[in-house]
This record gives sequence, C-alpha cells and structure tokens, in this order.
Amino acid sequence: MGVRERITTTVSTKGQVILPKAIREQRHWPAGTKLIVEETPEGVLLKPMPIFAPTDIDAVFGSLRSTKPALSIDAMNAVIAREAKRRARD
Repeated sequence: MGVRERITTTVSTKGQVILPKAIREQRHWPAGTKLIVEETPEGVLLKPMPIFAPTDIDAVFGSLRSTKPALSIDAMNAVIAREAKRRARD
C-alpha cells in the first residue's frame, strides 16, 4: 500500500471505526489486538499495546530467586569456562 493511496473509513454512531483489512493485515493486527490511541498534531496515532507492561531492572530484581546456594566468583568463572569450551566444540 503506497503512502499516497488514501483509504477511508467512517466513525459509527457508537464512535467505532473499522480499520480496513489491508491495514490490519499489513500491521499483523488480528481481531482482539489492543491498540493505544494517541492524539498528535497531525491526527490520531494507533499503536499496538505491548504484550508486557514496560518495566525496569529494579522492579524485577530478585524476583527469580534460586533455591541453590550462591556460587563463589571462582566457581562461577569455572562454570563459564566449561560452558565456553562446550560451545566451542559444538
């Protein structure tokens, strides 16, 4: 679909807009896709809602606790070296 090609749709009495099939297919937006609606100076921008909420490292730090005892730095280095050798062989 070219940039200059105009596709139109109509706002229903319920305020609903049907996105043309060509747009939905191009964007890979199946039925049920949640969209973020943003007002812009040029009009309205639709973006798919992320599957996972944005987060940062502080929010998830420590959420996956191990039941095993912590390894020493030397033990971690040994494990890393072993894995590097294994991957070099593969």
